Amino acid sequence: MAARIDYFLSLNSPWVHLGAARLMAMVDRHAASLRIHPVDFSTIFLASGGLPLPKRAPQRQAYRLQELARWRDFLGVPLNLRPRHAPAPEALAAQSVLVVRETLGDRPAATLAHRILKALWEEEADTGDRATLARLITELGLDAPAILATAEDPVWAALRRTETEQAVALGVFGAPTYLVGTDMFWGQDRLDFLERRLMQAPPA
Repeated sequence: MAARIDYFLSLNSPWVHLGAARLMAMVDRHAASLRIHPVDFSTIFLASGGLPLPKRAPQRQAYRLQELARWRDFLGVPLNLRPRHAPAPEALAAQSVLVVRETLGDRPAATLAHRILKALWEEEADTGDRATLARLITELGLDAPAILATAEDPVWAALRRTETEQAVALGVFGAPTYLVGTDMFWGQDRLDFLERRLMQAPPA
């Protein structure tokens, strides 16, 4: 049976963006299944003792920018270090990803999540804006009016809260986090270790 990756991400995280293409290529190489969870990391930070970026020490904020620039250049992934609209309001985007996941599947949901991140971190787009989200969803050949209208139903906010609580219970504390069984890998810089874990999984 192929390995399953539970993928916990923030739609505001540059680290998720930096790892997105490599993760999907890895999923394909190993015929793994991917379950995407666009959870609320503001809640997770409160539960785990983490701090949102504006509340971190200036030294940590400065080092973060250096690391982002290093990884951007090393990976060759375009990245604006200070995008105009980050952090963007995330709820409607995350709920839209959940709608796509539950109605069309995990792969289209991951594609949408990664498109949102690309727009935020490469294109200076306001991904908290409904019209922007509609454009991005339409670009992927999906029914933007239907998805956005569905995503505004409170059931999707409730599902996101439930999955956020589950993430806390599993020990998730940062984005991106990849889980294979009980093995946790935090950060796009742990993708090599994730691949080693996938290589240990029994074949499908």
